[in-house]
Amino acid sequence: MNLYRDFLTYIRTSFSDASCADIRRALHVAVRALAGRTRYDGTPLVFHSVRTARIVAEEIGLGRNSVVAALLHDVARLGLLAPQEIGRSYGEACETIVRGLNNISEVDPKTSTLQADNFRELIVTYSTDPRVILIKMADRLEVMRSLAMFPELKRNKKSWETLNLYSQLAHKLGLYAVKSEMEDLSLKYLEPKEYEQIVRKLSEGDAARQAFIAEFVRPIRERLDALGLHYKLKSRTKSVYSIWRKMRKQRVPFEEVYDLFAIRIILECAPEEEKMQCWSVYSVVTDFYTPNPDRMRDWISIPKSNGYESLHTTVVTSDGRWVEVQIRTRRMDEVAERGVAAHWRYKGVGGGGLGSEQWLARLREIVETTSATESIAERFDLALSSREVFVFTPTGDLRKLPEGATLLDFAFDIHSNLGASCTGGKVNGRNVSIRERLRNGDVVEIATSKSQRAKAGWLEIVVTSKAKTKIRQILREDEARSAQLGREELERKLKNWKLPLTLEEAGTALSKHFRIKSGFEVYALIAEQRVSAAEVKEVLTACVEGVVPPAEGDRQRRTKSGEAGEATGSGRDDNCLVIDETLRNVEYKLARCCNPIHGDPVFGFVTIHSGITVHRTDCPNAVRLREQYPYRILSARWRETTASGAFRATIRVQGDDVPGLAGRITDLVSQELKLNIRAIAFGSQRGVVEGQLSIEVKNAQAVDMVIHKLKKIKGITRAFRVN
Repeated sequence: MNLYRDFLTYIRTSFSDASCADIRRALHVAVRALAGRTRYDGTPLVFHSVRTARIVAEEIGLGRNSVVAALLHDVARLGLLAPQEIGRSYGEACETIVRGLNNISEVDPKTSTLQADNFRELIVTYSTDPRVILIKMADRLEVMRSLAMFPELKRNKKSWETLNLYSQLAHKLGLYAVKSEMEDLSLKYLEPKEYEQIVRKLSEGDAARQAFIAEFVRPIRERLDALGLHYKLKSRTKSVYSIWRKMRKQRVPFEEVYDLFAIRIILECAPEEEKMQCWSVYSVVTDFYTPNPDRMRDWISIPKSNGYESLHTTVVTSDGRWVEVQIRTRRMDEVAERGVAAHWRYKGVGGGGLGSEQWLARLREIVETTSATESIAERFDLALSSREVFVFTPTGDLRKLPEGATLLDFAFDIHSNLGASCTGGKVNGRNVSIRERLRNGDVVEIATSKSQRAKAGWLEIVVTSKAKTKIRQILREDEARSAQLGREELERKLKNWKLPLTLEEAGTALSKHFRIKSGFEVYALIAEQRVSAAEVKEVLTACVEGVVPPAEGDRQRRTKSGEAGEATGSGRDDNCLVIDETLRNVEYKLARCCNPIHGDPVFGFVTIHSGITVHRTDCPNAVRLREQYPYRILSARWRETTASGAFRATIRVQGDDVPGLAGRITDLVSQELKLNIRAIAFGSQRGVVEGQLSIEVKNAQAVDMVIHKLKKIKGITRAFRVN
């Protein structure tokens, strides 16, 4: 077969005798293992492996391990040869590469541009050996070159994947020729009519274009020869996909795309003479043609961020045609063609793992600076740490979760109701519990039950904020439901027992007896039968008989506690409510009437239905609450360590109607103090500006600082906190 013969001929001229022997042996294994298996057009499947291996060796320039892996990865993917057997025969590196390739082969992207970024990152996370991703590029390029044999649906799907996934990875890796070919082939099947139209028009104008180029470069060539410079002249036609994109973006027909080609002048010179000779050529070009100063690009003095070096200029001919001229040395041209640049930009990247972008850039550095005899994998010692895992639903949808996410996180990520009723599930067909930690590429199926409800212990299982928030919400709803049932149950029992107590008095007596903070929790105890009816009756009977009068003994304790809290702002007795974000077993909320924030002197008020409400001691309603319901008052304080989270505070501002006052206020708050403004409203009347702004702060001290700074702004006469 010519295919095998040509492949082995290239291998003999490019590899050592030992490597040639291993590659030949791998080829024989692939031919035998894949015998009888064909592609859509009836050709042997092994042809794909051989062509991929040829691209790997010749067009990408990888070595023996990569070529062997390219030949055998389909054999392993189909289960005809175990990866560990490949490792025993050809080395551990070959086994690692084959495993990575087979993992990526299981990825089945859906045709959705919203998921393209996720799939690009997923492929990178699979590529623990950097050669994996490069061989995958070669594999996909061979598929695209053979795409005509595939059914239409397959052609469209693979074209979409290639355009949105693989071509962009190729670009990041510096495989620019591969990228352009992938884009053109994808366009050929996704937009066949427009593709054929551009190809036809390029072909029709080719003769005239070549004649124009020859005439354009004639005087330049004569001058460069006279100067004794060593150089090559190339003309580069814009890719079909690039022309199509430009037509779409600028909404112009083919005839109005003027930069269809560029002239490239490539110099042969010593490194120390590169700049001087490039500028000499630029001088020659501009002697004959007038340059457009707005289109001058000097990437020799200051290379691009990816390391690209070249001089670009656009000049106009005497008949008004614009031509782009690129001037560079052979070294620069190889860098530009192969993407072998950018390593200087990423020196020192490290610590805590690398993100996908840095990982790819680091991979480029290694590919660029590794000689043909070196092992890329040996030099690649920075593992990817994306801090994310990518998992699939049974239908192939991709979900991105933080590292350490569990099956329960996945369930809540799909839908809150699915998470709330989750009892377990399957990962890759294996039954697992809700605690199972997920890994890249897992296919996850959720099992549910109508009787399942979220539990407090679930908060220790999940890591995503979405899951935690929903679980807390469900727990609060369950507690409120239990409290309502308990309240109704206690009300019925008071009537049945004929005890002369109001529901509030009974709740207060039981709260004191069980040493809990609110009647809300008492009702929950009763509803969940954590206390017996006999014990409840005994406590309430004792109260009625005057052993512990609820209205007197409790009122005295509550009043003293409230006074202490008001005096000190932080009552610290055993009954003091300590407020923080992680308070357990106590249901409380911040009062809307006074909007307390961390650092404000506060007290708690026991409500009948809503647990405890926290008020500022100077709240407009404070006096009324203390006078009418002293037995419901709790001393309260903030936990000293609570300085996270965001409280909303409203500040009222008055001042003179001077230009730019509102702008200076917003600049102060958002730019200088780095605080979030949630709302702002100002109005002017008779030369006086009045308004208010709502901001997010961590504590009361931050509000005081904002007010202090506002008062220093010229034009502001008054600033004070509203709530």
